[in-house]
Amino acid sequence: MAMIEEKASSRSAADLAPAAALFRGLSDPARLAILQRLTEGETRVVDLTRVLGAAQSTVSAHLACLRECGLVTGRPEGRQMFYSLNRPELMDLLASAESLLAAAGNQVALCPVYGADATKKATVTER
Repeated sequence: MAMIEEKASSRSAADLAPAAALFRGLSDPARLAILQRLTEGETRVVDLTRVLGAAQSTVSAHLACLRECGLVTGRPEGRQMFYSLNRPELMDLLASAESLLAAAGNQVALCPVYGADATKKATVTER
């Protein structure tokens, strides 16, 4: 990633906005589960609803987000749409994230701002 090659002090917030948008797009557990499933190959919405235990409309909304971010693509076949990863680099990013979590996972999970408890509080507050 180009932002790693440059010194952090030389990058403005505007320069980092695309990276922040990418990570916001990846910040939802359901979207991560969809991407994780798509690393195994293309799939349909109906298959993803079974994996996630979510409504079709919810899965479709997450897929729309991922498509708009350019991370997922759809291939129509008859009345069905088959989804797949649009960027193979995403598999590397997910693998790197798993390695990072293996090394610092407990600290990440306990983070008061973004950790598991903070996520639960945010979900309850949003309702």
